[in-house]
Amino acid sequence: MSDDFERRLPHAEESHAMTAQDLKAAFAGESQAAEKCLVFAAQAEADGFPNIGRLFTAISFAETRHARNHLRVLGGVQRTVDNLQVAFEGESFEIDEMYPAYEEIAKLQGDKQALRSFRYALKAEMDHKRMYAQAREAAVGGADIAGESVSVCLVCGHTVIGDLPDKCPVCGAAKDQYRTF
Repeated sequence: MSDDFERRLPHAEESHAMTAQDLKAAFAGESQAAEKCLVFAAQAEADGFPNIGRLFTAISFAETRHARNHLRVLGGVQRTVDNLQVAFEGESFEIDEMYPAYEEIAKLQGDKQALRSFRYALKAEMDHKRMYAQAREAAVGGADIAGESVSVCLVCGHTVIGDLPDKCPVCGAAKDQYRTF
């Protein structure tokens, strides 16, 4: 990106407590809006409205920019080693606290589909935590990870580096139900 582009982006600053809380809330809201727009775009396309789908996709991109700007001002973008540690800690919280609590509530309330969704996410977060730990270990040593493909199950989010399984070990989806990056 150009120097002019970088100069125009908001940058990290020490914010007052209330402003920092507002930035965090705005980051969460804009992130959710961006993802919601992508889901809406896919539905519009499936319903035969490709131009409405394109509109949702473009607005999702704008919402993502807003979220990224808020994160930058919060100082939430650091060196890769530090970003990997933050990501690892986020996965740890989701695995150890968030999803187990959510699962218990869904079980108690008999919400079977929510329970399925939480279980899918929990299993994927375990993959992500391990991958972040391995990547951080490499980055701390000054190395990048191997250039293998990373694939994600479109049904449950199971994530795998390298060769795909014949069937997803979490949800049983076929090999062709993975998106490869």
